[in-house]
Amino acid sequence: MRFGMDIGIDLGTATVLIYVKGKGIVLREPSVVAINARTGKVLAIGDAAHVMLGRTPGIVNAIRPLRDGVISDFKVTEVMLRAFINRVNKGFMRSLFSPRIVVCVPSVITPVEQKAVEDACKRCGSKEVFLIREPIAAAIGAGIDITKACGSMIVDIGGGTTDIAVISLCEPVVDFSLKIAGDRFDEGIIKYVRRKHNILIGERTAEELKINIGCAYPREEELTMDVRGKNLVTGMPVTVTITSTEMLEALEEPVSQIFEAVHSVLERTPPELMSDISQRGIVLTGGGSLLYGLDRVLSTKIGVDVVVADDAVSCVAIGTGRALTMIDKFASITDD
Repeated sequence: MRFGMDIGIDLGTATVLIYVKGKGIVLREPSVVAINARTGKVLAIGDAAHVMLGRTPGIVNAIRPLRDGVISDFKVTEVMLRAFINRVNKGFMRSLFSPRIVVCVPSVITPVEQKAVEDACKRCGSKEVFLIREPIAAAIGAGIDITKACGSMIVDIGGGTTDIAVISLCEPVVDFSLKIAGDRFDEGIIKYVRRKHNILIGERTAEELKINIGCAYPREEELTMDVRGKNLVTGMPVTVTITSTEMLEALEEPVSQIFEAVHSVLERTPPELMSDISQRGIVLTGGGSLLYGLDRVLSTKIGVDVVVADDAVSCVAIGTGRALTMIDKFASITDD
């Protein structure tokens, strides 16, 4: 019998979600840390640090320690993880028993990147650390039975990576990880507004545009949103009205790259599994899958039903947590 806490972590580029066995998702915070540039002291983590993005004085750096789905700053990631784990692993049990942790990682990860994740969790007090590939976790969280000898296709669009996999018998038969996802959507919007309107906007403004009026397929009704930015000619603040049609143009390139990646995986899929996918369709998960019309544009181009999973944002975290109960039964779904 285990007495320590079982924790599942979706260590995302944009957001960290923590699932605790028996409680569900207990933490959902941005992957942002604010640090004093002179002293190295951590000033804020998560939500408190996120509001500082683009608004800090020179002495304060609000940074994202994960980029493109992997750890880019090991020390800061460790500090962030420790803070989040301590928030959920409290009380009497914490002092006696170390937690068992399952962390999801991109479908394509180097041994060095893998060790960085494991070391960060172990230094946060865990004796047992298991890694699970994001598409596998997403499939479990979306309610797909991955134990069957049947092809299921999952496309998980997070902040830093889009992970695509065709899964059968608990394993990815064909998979691919593309470093184009939600963050690239934001970058595309920033570049478009700069090129079209000669205005510089920040990451948070771009994210708001994406969420409120962004689209991958023409909307039935045109939407507009007023945003404030800096005029690159005068250097003065200015307000401009952006339309959903402009967002369609701004996001065309990253959406096309995701389609090309999905198409590439399908081309490498064995015929029998392709037949399964034609019948069962493709499931989208992750925050990026919520972009308006993305499921529709993929379905139109591929010719297969594409559906967005229920609670798409939480699928990876839920699947990572559920995998805790499957470690002994299905050891093949984890890499330890």
